[in-house]
Amino acid sequence: MTTAGLLAGLSVVELVTFVAGPLCGTTLAGLGADVLRIDPLGGSADRDRWPVTDTGRSIYWSSLNRGKQSATLDLRSARGQDVLTELVRRTGVFVTNSARPWHSYEALSAVRPDLIMVRITGRHDGAAAVDYTVNAKLGIPYLTGPPGSDPVSHSLPAWDISCGLYAALAVVSAVRRRDATGAGANIVIPLENVGAGLLGQLGYLAEVQLTGRGRERVGNDVYGTFGHDFPTADGRVMVVALSNRHWRDLLAVTGTTDAVDALAADLGVDFTTEANRFRHRARLIALMAPWFAARPTAAVLTELADTSVLAERFQTTEQYVTGGQLGENPLFRALDQVGLGTYLAAGVPLDIDGSYPQAGPAPVLGEDTPDVLARAGLTPDEVTHLVDEWGLVTDSDKESQP
Repeated sequence: MTTAGLLAGLSVVELVTFVAGPLCGTTLAGLGADVLRIDPLGGSADRDRWPVTDTGRSIYWSSLNRGKQSATLDLRSARGQDVLTELVRRTGVFVTNSARPWHSYEALSAVRPDLIMVRITGRHDGAAAVDYTVNAKLGIPYLTGPPGSDPVSHSLPAWDISCGLYAALAVVSAVRRRDATGAGANIVIPLENVGAGLLGQLGYLAEVQLTGRGRERVGNDVYGTFGHDFPTADGRVMVVALSNRHWRDLLAVTGTTDAVDALAADLGVDFTTEANRFRHRARLIALMAPWFAARPTAAVLTELADTSVLAERFQTTEQYVTGGQLGENPLFRALDQVGLGTYLAAGVPLDIDGSYPQAGPAPVLGEDTPDVLARAGLTPDEVTHLVDEWGLVTDSDKESQP
């Protein structure tokens, strides 16, 4: 089900739910790995997660499981546990966000000594956590939104996304070491540590420790430099000037060079530094705002396009999709997904040798179970027996029933 790519020949078994784990697998699948998703009978908790189609099919589940195979097993039974253990033994790579003694690293490495296992957890102390609780703990909602507002949680699960990509990186890094040394790896990735670690790398945490102050809330302005959302005659645009070239071009196009020079002289500051542009942004914004307000968004963007200034209109996701921009981007290709229909789907956002890797459609839940049972070494009679005993019925079976 996956396209040939950089990871062709790598086989991965995953027992995952929600965002981070499935994203790890679909990223690996998009790069050519053979990824098998295992679910309990009837599917995991994320099977019907929103967004869904008008018929109730989960767009979320299909999008995060592209390019994989799918098998459902009775994981409460010894037989189902034995099948998963055998699949892990044969592939040697296991990704999970579940924690049960029978599929712990200790148990599985006993049957596959060079096992590579990546387990995604919540907090570093082992307690449960999800992206939105981690975000609240790290203080990001107090940095989001306008000054003085209540905490604002972001809608993008940034830590889940980062965790999934870290997990994929962990897999390929551990495989590289195993290929070189024969050693396996027991890798644990707490979601909380993904968020805390990235905030550390971006200086948020050191800022408090070294200065005694946390980052201020600046709404849609860009912290530490000049960036602002300017109202236009018919909308809003986000404008960012990071470099001195950006700054000079912004002043020139808005006709505010002389006014800003006069303000600099009056304040006794140098606006060639990002820090001063940020500190005095309210005065600077007031000088430029009339130029934006007097023009429609299209005219603003046309004039800014001839400069080095970074700018884009604010628009909804619906406007982004219906405006034809997906069709112009080679990242997207038509995908015929069972249960959803045909739509433009994103590949892996890596331009490799002139093209973007694309995973195939997501499987129907459990559709590969008989083949997977055979892959685990069961005889045809044993496969038939388990299919009957577990009452295995795939989504495609249900759709074909009158």
